Amino acid sequence: MPRKRPTIATTLADSLARQVAEGAYRPGERLPSLRDVAQMHGYSKNTVVAAFEMLVARGLVEPRRGAGYFVLAGPPKSTQAEEAGSLGRAMDIVWLMREQLKSRPDVLAVGDGFPPVEWLSEARLDKYHHKVVRTGLGSLFRYGHRFGYEPLRTHLVRKLADIGVGADPRQIVLTHGANDALDLVIRYFVPAGAPVLVDDPGYYPLFGKLKLANARIIGVPRLADGPDLEALERLLLTERPRLFFTQSLAHNPTGSDLSAAKAYRVLQLAQRFNLLIVENDALTDFKPATLPRLAALDQLERTIYVGSFSKSFSAALRVGYIACGADLASDLADLKALIHVSSSEYCERTVDVILSEGHYQRYIARLRARLAHATEQALALFDRLDASVFARTGQSLYLWGTLPGVTDSLPIAQALLARKVMMAPGRVFRVDSEAVSPWSRFNVGAVLDPRFELAVRDLLQR
Repeated sequence: MPRKRPTIATTLADSLARQVAEGAYRPGERLPSLRDVAQMHGYSKNTVVAAFEMLVARGLVEPRRGAGYFVLAGPPKSTQAEEAGSLGRAMDIVWLMREQLKSRPDVLAVGDGFPPVEWLSEARLDKYHHKVVRTGLGSLFRYGHRFGYEPLRTHLVRKLADIGVGADPRQIVLTHGANDALDLVIRYFVPAGAPVLVDDPGYYPLFGKLKLANARIIGVPRLADGPDLEALERLLLTERPRLFFTQSLAHNPTGSDLSAAKAYRVLQLAQRFNLLIVENDALTDFKPATLPRLAALDQLERTIYVGSFSKSFSAALRVGYIACGADLASDLADLKALIHVSSSEYCERTVDVILSEGHYQRYIARLRARLAHATEQALALFDRLDASVFARTGQSLYLWGTLPGVTDSLPIAQALLARKVMMAPGRVFRVDSEAVSPWSRFNVGAVLDPRFELAVRDLLQR
């Protein structure tokens, strides 16, 4: 017997329920009126009434006479159980992204991927708007150049030179952040079924993008000083991949840095096996310019360098960039035009104005000092807790750590979530997301909140 299709009212109720669960409508907030929903979707009023009554029956909303339907202050127990259980069933790519995009002041996100807001507030984005407008009011109402705003690309030539990478503006394509840059590279290079190397553990949104491209994702074990060279060489021999996506410095999630010796060896292997290396350096502003970067040693011959201002200025600006050979940059700019038409010139002008001011260098120096201090304090905290740390660097936004006696970080994450502390369990960052991992990613700024130590000690004493 064919499966019965859901009614229009049920489909509408399910859609509204998802919006409530994802925070589009917050507790106590009024839903759109019956008339507005009916007009928006072209449904009859009776259909909308039936959908709203289903939401009432599910315990998600309540009717208030003469005022409309309002989201209940707290979700029913079944919804709370589902949310807690989501850690267990949804260790997929999207789970942690959804969690990081939520704004829940009552939950301490110790696995957060961004610096604390107070660290970035000194960037004072509010004071730059009038300067941005003065740089070219007319062009702000039109699409930008396919490569991106040229003065910013010129600025980036100097910024890249500071870390030892020689380039000119024709070799730089501005993007909607580092993630968009990675997406462009994948679209250009990766056909369905192609083998692609990645750090393991590594940057989980990259895994999601590669899965969308139907790539065959192969993990290269990450050690405290960079990739496992024996495993890398073996995979190059057997799989013959075209691309290796890696993070040399401030590695996400381990916080480790590539050693100079390994950097040279990685490039030798790239030369031998005709490998392109995509170096994601999204945290470049947090690390000294003197540390080894593959793009600096290789000068963009076999490297594609990806940078971003999301972590050091603001994720809301969505400004990143790709540096590579001039011919490839032109092709990627064309691909970007097909996908986005252009990137945001307003945001790019804002970053250009920030870089043009003397305040920028002082701001970055303070940001690095704060990070170094927080890293030192976080390492001391982990020592007090008898926790293990994968890599101890002078300054890193992330610590890859294990709590004492923990063999699987997932149950610990579930237990801490009940205490309003959200971790980032290790299996999220593994190519095989089902693999049990004792590790978790910790944000050095977030773990200094006293709530974290209290919750961990309370948990470990039980």
